[in-house]
Amino acid sequence: MRFYQATRFLFPRSFQLRVFTVCFGAVHLPLIAFCLTQIVLGAWDWRLFLPLLGATLIGTAAAIAGLSAFLAPIAHATALLRSVQLGERIPSVPSGGEDLVGALLTGVANAAAETALRIDRLADAADRDMLTGLRNRRGFMDAIAPLLRGDRNSVVAMIDLDHFKDINDRFGHDRGDQVLREFGARLVSGLRRSDLAARWGGEEFAILLPDTELDEAEEILNRMRTTLQAGAFGATRNDPVTFSCGLAIARDHASLSAALRSADAALYEAKRTGRDRVTRLA
Repeated sequence: MRFYQATRFLFPRSFQLRVFTVCFGAVHLPLIAFCLTQIVLGAWDWRLFLPLLGATLIGTAAAIAGLSAFLAPIAHATALLRSVQLGERIPSVPSGGEDLVGALLTGVANAAAETALRIDRLADAADRDMLTGLRNRRGFMDAIAPLLRGDRNSVVAMIDLDHFKDINDRFGHDRGDQVLREFGARLVSGLRRSDLAARWGGEEFAILLPDTELDEAEEILNRMRTTLQAGAFGATRNDPVTFSCGLAIARDHASLSAALRSADAALYEAKRTGRDRVTRLA
């Protein structure tokens, strides 16, 4: 490090040029010694000087080309590390040998892999509800955007567990969390593979049923509601959990906000008229 620091005055912004300068001086040292010797002896011989000069220039060009090739992996690794620092995904890192450059490339590859894994985990954590494993509101909104197409109907469903506060009050929040986790699992198992489910917040869930008409969506949700009751799912077998649901049509992303409001209004109507039902507004 001392020599590196001491030579920083030579091209302080270019490590490559500093290496070339040192090598240039080393390659030309024999030529300089020859010239000084000829001057001191007073016996200049062009027949010796010209071949020596030619060999020195050829050696210099070969050394510069070779050093450029040797330094290329270091420059490449530096660029990759900069990408890692910026959180960007990088392509596969070329493997090196067991020398210094190989160790550097291996270090970059490990750092890139760990960073990519960390980014994936952070992105997944940002889009997932930690309790149920379903998408959260942000993840739901991001995921459904490309699925909404103006040429086909999709249905948004808003679901709310009935009397969930009573479960927390009677059995505690741990049991309430267990109910939410189990309901999330049953929700996913009762939907089609193309449908998207999310925990909207609290005991409220949201579903997008792409390429679906209201009648079909109502049938799917009612079947799920009936299955849930038959499974005696709840805080106790004598207190099965039920849910209320509101449905609305969403044709494209521009109409999504209005569809969510309509589904929420339909959910409120389902609650108002007795709960444990699927409602759609005219």
